[in-house]
Amino acid sequence: MRETGAPFLLEPGRPGFPDPELALEDPDGLLAIGGDLSPQRLLAGYRMGIFPWYSEEQPILWWTPDPRAVLFPTDLKVSRSLRKALRKRPFEVTLDRAFGAVIEGCAAPRGDGMGTWITPEMDAAYYRLHKMGFAHSVESWEADELVGGLYGIAIGRVFFGESMFTRRTNASKIAFVHLVRQLQAWGFGLIDCQVASEHLASLGAVDIPRREFMRLLDDYCERPGVPSPWHFDTDPMEILW
Repeated sequence: MRETGAPFLLEPGRPGFPDPELALEDPDGLLAIGGDLSPQRLLAGYRMGIFPWYSEEQPILWWTPDPRAVLFPTDLKVSRSLRKALRKRPFEVTLDRAFGAVIEGCAAPRGDGMGTWITPEMDAAYYRLHKMGFAHSVESWEADELVGGLYGIAIGRVFFGESMFTRRTNASKIAFVHLVRQLQAWGFGLIDCQVASEHLASLGAVDIPRREFMRLLDDYCERPGVPSPWHFDTDPMEILW
């Protein structure tokens, strides 16, 4: 990685990216600035391990951190307390039923007063990917009320997690566990978590070198994907146990 210097400048309409190994070390993983959020650029970026992350007042910033936080579906950790909550079936969990509402939930201001990085431009870009069959949502419902969920991008047999939200205790965690077990059943080999956190580590996420992450993308992204819209193959609880 380059320790000093400036990120590469991208031109709108030209969806290529520089080599991820040219990303800056400080700030960690910043590779490029500018460009656009066209489906072609977004898909090209994810395929190379590059994702956008910026605030509304900033230009588009493209990142590929090293190390990379990932979760191997077979390594999912479900704590005793979460397992107990799952057995109670507090929510109905669905796939691709309310993508727009999920991304709105993820974009809503948080209780800590912090803003959101999901700008209206980004909201529209991921909704386009959803209509194309690449972006997917997982929803937790309490009766007819959406109380939590998450969304991300699927390429081949890799799921690139983007964001989650919750309005009830464990709502997003339960949605995530259901998703991971379904991805495992479908033969997905990798879930991209982007940047490590204590929350992700508690679910089994680990850091791996970026070069190893890229090698895994070269394998799993080239495998046939799952047709959209997504549905659970069986009762999600049967998948879990």
